[in-house]
Amino acid sequence: MKFSRRGFVAAVFAFGAAVSLPSFAQNAPYTPVVPVQATEDAAKIEVLEFFSYGCPHCADFNPLLTSWVAKQQGDVVIKKVPITFGRAAWANIAKLYYTLEITGDLHRLESDVFKAIHVERQNLFEEKALTEWAVKKGVDAKKFAETFNSFGVMSKVKRGDQMAQAYKIQGVPALAVDGKYLVGGKDFNDTLAITDSLIAKVRGEKSGKGTAKK
Repeated sequence: MKFSRRGFVAAVFAFGAAVSLPSFAQNAPYTPVVPVQATEDAAKIEVLEFFSYGCPHCADFNPLLTSWVAKQQGDVVIKKVPITFGRAAWANIAKLYYTLEITGDLHRLESDVFKAIHVERQNLFEEKALTEWAVKKGVDAKKFAETFNSFGVMSKVKRGDQMAQAYKIQGVPALAVDGKYLVGGKDFNDTLAITDSLIAKVRGEKSGKGTAKK
């Protein structure tokens, strides 16, 4: 199903996928995360991106983030966390993220999902429509169907929302560094520059050299 621009906007709001302002739309360089959140590997510097395919700001940010990720050193691990803000439509596209990750199609189709929703105005908020879209893109139909509603995928979505609550995420996209800092900034480029400085700060802390200058 494809929407006209007016139909798309109406459908987005009907599905509850209203625009959410980036959490870094603030002048402060960062906000401490209280309490500090555990990361999966203490030896690495973990950067989380909280996002949703339904968010137009996330769609705009994704190309910049992808280029930034490619420049990171081996001690930096970037993880994406799709969240729902309690919206059923965003739950479906969060499930889409994890399903594509499990089927091995995420890297190939990530930018296509954003394009389908925000440029082509396709309805990927409903299970039937997003399944048909994925199959047309070459994803194995049987594997997709089995994975989409699996316990594992449902658990990942639930865990993502729990993490968003722990980090006190108010809007997306939002970046967090090593469980300690929620990144601010005036715009996307400023946010990535601040993220670089926070990575350097954490790297210094982990190496025992103290806190790097901001």
